[in-house]
Amino acid sequence: MLKIISANLNGVRSAAKKGFFEWMAKQDADMVCVQELKAQAADMTPDLLTPGGYFGHFHYAEKKGYSGTGIYSKRLPDRVVSGFGNPEFDAEGRYVQCDFGNLSVISVYCPSGSSSEERQIAKFRFMEVFLPHLTELRASGREVVICGDWNIAHKEIDLKNWKGNKKNSGFLPEERAWMTTIFDEVGLVDAYRRLHPDTSDEAYTWWSNRGQAWANNVGWRIDYHVTTPGVGAAAKKAAVYKEARFSDHAPLTIEYDFT
Repeated sequence: MLKIISANLNGVRSAAKKGFFEWMAKQDADMVCVQELKAQAADMTPDLLTPGGYFGHFHYAEKKGYSGTGIYSKRLPDRVVSGFGNPEFDAEGRYVQCDFGNLSVISVYCPSGSSSEERQIAKFRFMEVFLPHLTELRASGREVVICGDWNIAHKEIDLKNWKGNKKNSGFLPEERAWMTTIFDEVGLVDAYRRLHPDTSDEAYTWWSNRGQAWANNVGWRIDYHVTTPGVGAAAKKAAVYKEARFSDHAPLTIEYDFT
């Protein structure tokens, strides 16, 4: 069994103070993909780099206190790739890939467009350049699990207030159509939805800090495991952990009957 966790930490140092790594140690996962480190290499202490015997592999943003991705793995990967070959977004630390045999595990942090029109345009640029990369991964013959914060709720079932968000970043028609292309045309798999095609509120992974979103469970499902069909078909169990809060996101764990 292969157990993989995806978690947007909204600051690795902040999440550490809230007990994330103690929780992680109890999960006994094979790989833990994290996003939004908000840290540079100089900020990473040994307990953040190699917690509990895990090996850490990171892609830091050039801008301080911003973005960044990482993968913690029980065993050393055969290869680590930082960035997907696009200078603009590689400078933002949005992609790290670890290869284990014929399996590639990727942590990705797709841009948010909610802060300004400029960032939404950047998000569209990311979508345009990342899609060919996803197509290449699908065609590579490797099994792939892409974990991360995609910053898009794909369908109406994926957020509580879908009617009020049709014109908002994260649920725009162009963004949703892009996700549909990934699944229906590129041929990748939404592993959580494969296991739970009908659940809504149990699947939310992010809640706004505004208002009473967490208290009222006004959430969005924007964190995914996107996989190639082989490993996607091996997904057996999925869970969103909400008993403790390490950030404004909740960790998504999926277990695969895959070796």
